[in-house]
Amino acid sequence: MNQIREAQENDLEAIVQIYNAAIPDRIATADLEPVSVFSQRSWFFSHNSESHPIWVIENLNEDQNSQILGWLSLQPFYGRIAYHKTAEVSIYIDPDFQNQALGKLLLAHAIENSPSLGISTLLGFIFGHNQPSLKVFKHFGFTQWGFLPKVAELDQVERDLAILGLRL
Repeated sequence: MNQIREAQENDLEAIVQIYNAAIPDRIATADLEPVSVFSQRSWFFSHNSESHPIWVIENLNEDQNSQILGWLSLQPFYGRIAYHKTAEVSIYIDPDFQNQALGKLLLAHAIENSPSLGISTLLGFIFGHNQPSLKVFKHFGFTQWGFLPKVAELDQVERDLAILGLRL
């Protein structure tokens, strides 16, 4: 049985493992080298349940053991107080559990819960070649609000960045 819950400190290792698994594909993150649990501690603790949580989706088996299958974070946009009702969405799914609609479950959860967090606008910053993520966001009504051509270089290939937005 899958459930979504707020991330806890002891989930950080699984969160980092899932994130690092996305780096070699060059489709979901601009990081080119793996990150460490230690380096992500301040990022993790900058999130909070009142306004910018990290949610994990986990599978609970019969023995009540759980496995983190993916995660979603809401981050402040642009770091200025006037943008306090806008959040950037990041979603990462364990490669062994992709294509099972887990990203959709997490994004639906974020959309449903964002108003109670004081968030009225969600943004996704997605590489133009990341068709699976673009498709998921568009499924929920996100539309393209911006496009930055060739702003990233991944293994000597210039990549575009699409900015998708949704008003809640």
